[in-house]
Amino acid sequence: MNQKLIEHIKSNFKSRFKTNPTLVFSPGRINLIGGHTDYNNGFVLPAAIDKGIVAAIDKSDSEYSSVVALDVNEQLDFSLKNIQAIKNGNWKNYVIGGVAEIQKFGKQLENFNLVFGGDIANGAGLSSSAALENSVVFGLNELFQLGLSKKEMIFISQKAEHNYVGVKCGIMDQYASMFGKDDSAILLDCRNLEATTFNIDFKDYKVLLINTNVKHSLAESAYNDRRSVCEKIALQLNINALRAASEKDLFTIKNKIPEDDYQKALYVTQENDRVLQASKAIKHNDIELLGKLLYASHKGLQHQYKVSCDELDFLVDYAKKNTDVVGARMMGGGFGGCTINIVKKDAIKAYKKDVAQAYKENFNANCSFYVVNLSAGTRVIETN
Repeated sequence: MNQKLIEHIKSNFKSRFKTNPTLVFSPGRINLIGGHTDYNNGFVLPAAIDKGIVAAIDKSDSEYSSVVALDVNEQLDFSLKNIQAIKNGNWKNYVIGGVAEIQKFGKQLENFNLVFGGDIANGAGLSSSAALENSVVFGLNELFQLGLSKKEMIFISQKAEHNYVGVKCGIMDQYASMFGKDDSAILLDCRNLEATTFNIDFKDYKVLLINTNVKHSLAESAYNDRRSVCEKIALQLNINALRAASEKDLFTIKNKIPEDDYQKALYVTQENDRVLQASKAIKHNDIELLGKLLYASHKGLQHQYKVSCDELDFLVDYAKKNTDVVGARMMGGGFGGCTINIVKKDAIKAYKKDVAQAYKENFNANCSFYVVNLSAGTRVIETN
């Protein structure tokens, strides 16, 4: 956790609102493997990381609630009555969505003040949105002693994103951010939320995230389009979600659907299998096999599901040429954001330098880097 960030958020809150807040840390997440399988009720292998959102929260005696996004220096003041989504509201809709969904759950809220900031870039594919949603819902639960369970809170966060942001996300991001464990990944079955936690020994390797620093405009519409394709094919197969489909099942309708749609569904089926293989690789400390599965996942995301972009593909292709990298793939919704790379510890410095130079030469832009550790989930920060 970033102590400087914690102090910055705390001191800013105290200077603005003159009270001593409760502090909450809600982590971002990586997903080792399992891209776009969560909303198909499939398997994912996420982990919370040691970067995320710090939120300071306390009760207010004002007639309205105030939320300050410190990173963009914006403030939202709003009434708890008749909350509506804000057109082009960006971060504001994640916050008010969480508040509104708590109210819909039947819990009473009073006015509050909240200041938040983070050390993960918006759009990096590390799910800063789920971290923000969870920090708000968890913070309000603590502040007003609402008695919500962690499982109830993640569904409230998910509904905030569905109903106020307009992204029909699965449950993986909120789950990983809320339930993460130190040095561990979670094999999550998104059909029933059964989870198995695997301690990961990366041995001589570290997780390096490389941010393309791009977010192509296709991202949100393409996400919802692909979800719609998956749902239609599940309907044709008379199943609840593609999780229940085998490759053999898909082949029975291959001639009745467009080839592009068939490939998207086939990717989901194959990716679910890769997630299960990856969890076994972790169990047996087989980092090399895990790396190969990451490369295979990216190939499917690039050519079958078609959610990659030139910048992501360049970074993964560059990784393949370096023997100090055992695996890489794009991560997140796609069309930008980060690649996840498993890189030898003693090679990280040189690799970062090489990648930065090559990326600059190809795209006339800078990529950025995060070396991350696997972290515990959303929690109150104890301070003196």
